[in-house]
Amino acid sequence: MKLLDGAEIRTVTVLASDAGARLDLYLTRALAELSRTRIQALIEDQAVLVNDRPAKPSYRVRAGDRIEIELPPPPTLELRPEPIPLRIVYEDEDLLVVEKPAGMVVHPGAGVSEGTLANALCFYFQQLSVVGGMRRPGIVHRLDRETSGLLVVAKNEPAHDALSEQFSRREVQKFYRALVIGEVTPREGRIAAPIGRHPVHRTLMTVRPPGQGRDALTLYRVIETIGDFSLLDVEIKTGRTHQIRVHFHWLGHPVVGDAVYGRALWTKVRDPVLRQAMTQLGRHFLHAYRLGFRHPRSGRKMDFTSPLPEELAAFLALARARATSSAV
Repeated sequence: MKLLDGAEIRTVTVLASDAGARLDLYLTRALAELSRTRIQALIEDQAVLVNDRPAKPSYRVRAGDRIEIELPPPPTLELRPEPIPLRIVYEDEDLLVVEKPAGMVVHPGAGVSEGTLANALCFYFQQLSVVGGMRRPGIVHRLDRETSGLLVVAKNEPAHDALSEQFSRREVQKFYRALVIGEVTPREGRIAAPIGRHPVHRTLMTVRPPGQGRDALTLYRVIETIGDFSLLDVEIKTGRTHQIRVHFHWLGHPVVGDAVYGRALWTKVRDPVLRQAMTQLGRHFLHAYRLGFRHPRSGRKMDFTSPLPEELAAFLALARARATSSAV
């Protein structure tokens, strides 16, 4: 089944004749197009669930086991270059750091074939004549369509591999500014709740019961309480699909403007002017404002920041003004 984010879910049920086989060996036979190494990597990343629970490669499958494998979208090797402007924060011979605007999809998939960051990068790399044998277009991680902010892009295979390794080891620092509905308490905390596909609405993510789904850890700090909103500094230690939006919706504090997970709770905003402004915002209030990693060649620490986009800064100013006027 193809999902909206371009990933694909494969589901297999273990037959009695296969009972007793190691999970990794069983899946290598069941999914012949994937190598055992690839299968093991997916298992370690908890992209393989057995009866809705993560398992080890050495797990012995049982008759009737339902195994769900989430396959990320395949790398797009051939793209149509498009002259889309790029907001480049930093560039050297190994990488780019770019600011992705809200509304832009990172790479083609699920019916989107143009206007993506990947299309823009393909054009840019062509101009620079540096494509060569690189793993085009070098995208190492992703942001949701309506999330703006910083992304690092690899220019060559060694850089791609080194950066990917840092992400897999959770060594990359990823910080976000988020405005959520309601007063968040405590003012500093951690959300450790597994995330998986919704059992009914498979294109959506949700917090799963303990032991099910994929481990997900979100750290947050309240910067400011503004009327019916809380402005947060958020760091994610894992990179699960829709992680911040799902975790804060689960807490009862959906991200402002998130019509997918939080629309039913917009009524908690008492000011009709701000409810209307949320509708007109056209995106959710989530911005990847800081990104830190080690340079793939030199190993030196690199840290980048990005200011709030104009539309988010304007909404924040309106919220502060309305909160001040209502307090008078």
